[in-house]
Formats: sequence, C-alpha cells, structure tokens
Amino acid sequence: MSKRDYYEVLGIAKNATDDEIKKAYRKKAIEFHPDKNPGDKAAEEKFKEAAEAYEILSNKEKRQRYDQFGHAGVGGASSGFGGGGMTMEDIFATFGDIFGGHFSNFGGFGASSPRMNRGSDLRVKVKLTLKEIATGAEKKLKVKKYVTCKSCSGSGADGNNFSTCSQCRGTGTVTRVQSTIFGQMRSQSTCPSCNGEGKTITKRCPSCNGEGVMLNEEIIPIRIPAGVEEGMQLSMTGRGNAARRGGINGDLLVVIEEEPDSELIRDDNDLIYNLLLPFPTAVLGGTAEVPTIDGHAKVKIEPGTQAGKVLRLRGKGLPRVNSYGTGDLLVNVGVYVPEKLSKDEKKLMETLTASDNFKPDRAARDKLFGQFRRMFE
Repeated sequence: MSKRDYYEVLGIAKNATDDEIKKAYRKKAIEFHPDKNPGDKAAEEKFKEAAEAYEILSNKEKRQRYDQFGHAGVGGASSGFGGGGMTMEDIFATFGDIFGGHFSNFGGFGASSPRMNRGSDLRVKVKLTLKEIATGAEKKLKVKKYVTCKSCSGSGADGNNFSTCSQCRGTGTVTRVQSTIFGQMRSQSTCPSCNGEGKTITKRCPSCNGEGVMLNEEIIPIRIPAGVEEGMQLSMTGRGNAARRGGINGDLLVVIEEEPDSELIRDDNDLIYNLLLPFPTAVLGGTAEVPTIDGHAKVKIEPGTQAGKVLRLRGKGLPRVNSYGTGDLLVNVGVYVPEKLSKDEKKLMETLTASDNFKPDRAARDKLFGQFRRMFE
C-alpha cells in the first residue's frame, strides 16, 4: 500500500512553519496516543504514521528532499516508523519531549525514561548509467560501519554485569529543587554519573570494550527508483552506524551520481542526441538511425531538412521520479560539410552552386537567424 502524503497526515499546508509542524504533530500524537487508545491497533498505526511524517518534515534537509522527490527522496517504502524503522520505544525516546506531562510513561518510555543513544549517519555514493536511471536499479552496497556487538548484544557489558545507576535510580535524569522568591522551582537534567543511560557497567564486554558496537562491513541491498538524478539523496532509515550501548541506529544516505553517456545528453527528463546528416541526405531526405536508452530507433528525414532542426521522439526520454510521465528524446540535426572533395565532386558542387535552388533567399536566411536567436534566448 502506498504511503500518504506527509503534509496530509499532519493536516498542514506545504508552506507550514516549523512551529506549525510541531503543533500539528503534537495534536495528532495526543489524539492517537496508546495511553488514550489502549489496544486500538488502528490508532497505533496512525500514531506511528504521524511520527514518521514529523520525523521527515521537522528535519530541514529531509523536508527539502521530500518536497522535491516525494517518498523516494527519503527512502521510499524502506524508511519510516510504520515501514519497519523506529519502534514505539524509539518514538518516545526521540520525540518524548513533545508530549510534555500530558501522559504518563508509556511502557516505561516517556519524557523521564533513560536517554537513548543514536548512531551517526553514513553517506555513500552510487554511480548509475542512463539505462539504470531509466529502469531503476537494485544495488548491493558494501558499507564499512559500526554494528551491534554480537557478544553482548549491544549492552556493552560482559553478561549481566551492569547495575542501575544509584544517582538517578535508572531514570537517566536528576531533578533539582531550588527555592526562589517565586517558590520552589524544579528542573531536570541528564544524570552526570551514567550520561543519561540509567545504568552503569560493572564489567565491560571484552569484544567491544564496553562500547556495544564494533567496526565491520555489511552488504546492504537497495532499490533505486527510476528517474533519479545527479545529487539526489535517498535515505535508508536505521541502516547507518549502530548506537553505542543500544539505542537508535543512524541513517544511510545514498547520493546519486550519473555516469556520462557516450552519445546521449540528459536535460532534466529529456534526452538530447546530436545527429550529423550527410549533405545529400539533408537535401534528398531519407532515414537515419539514432541511439535510445534501450537500443536504436529510425527517424524520417524530410527532403530539404535544415541544420538546427529538432526532431522529437515522444516518450523516449527518462521517467519522472515519484510521478507519472516520461520525457522525450530530442534529436538536434546538423549537416556534415566535407573538408576535402575529389575533382568530380568539386565539379558537381560548382554546378549545383550555379543553380538558383542552392542559393539561399531572404526567407531561408530569416528562418536560420530565427533558429539561432531561439537557441540563445
């Protein structure tokens, strides 16, 4: 099932401000919060959907990619909370501050739950040919990254050798009460003893030295949609570096690079081919073969075809990413003028030059100059 538009999910306009996005998400999150809708799977999915929309639209870079390329620009079906990305635990750990004190802790993961680490994002470049861009491509990326330590399952401890932090009692935060002229003021901050994790390791895992992660190589499959372009960035949620001692993995950002084609030039979703016709063909007409993405095509050359004429092959360009329609193949016609002639060829050309049909008139000159003007406008 295709995903709904993120702006539609939050019920906001495409030009909504950051503050409007946050308010809209908080409203949706409160409406479909699990505490308010216990056992309601439909409400839980809408809660996750709203969190996914907020995660994209509240991030400036991700929002720009989404506005330009739609869901394909932020990972398509492979990203997001509802599509196998963040869990409910992740949502509360990441956006718990938005709920404030409106709800009690959900399953122990609320605003006062231990801080959850987040792994860093990774960026890789993928080169694509025009044919791969036209059809879409499946790639397997070999990525060197931090992965969860198998020996300790990411806890950083050797076995169960960790204990609840004595200072914050496992909450990850400490509360301070100060007396002021306005009365007692309470403030919360990250626990300095456990750095907000709520527990301390008494014996470190020997494999990862207590970090919970190890450097390794991983093969990551990715489906790249048709129509992508140079510089476009796809996001794979949760496929970046693993977080230290558990938490949320970073994202894998895949940057698209186009390999130059030896014959075709890309112009947005159109393709351009410069066709050089023999002089007799331009005069007498005939056919010419031009390259396309998936092979070759024959085009008809009308008698008297002028240099600068553009032939359009509709639908022979590139698809538009995340939308309908395909660009065209534009064939720019040039006429080849030989630099050397035999005696017989030279005599023939001198005979043709004497003919009035080979002398450009005022209309022909105006037409040619008009073509040049349009080229530079």
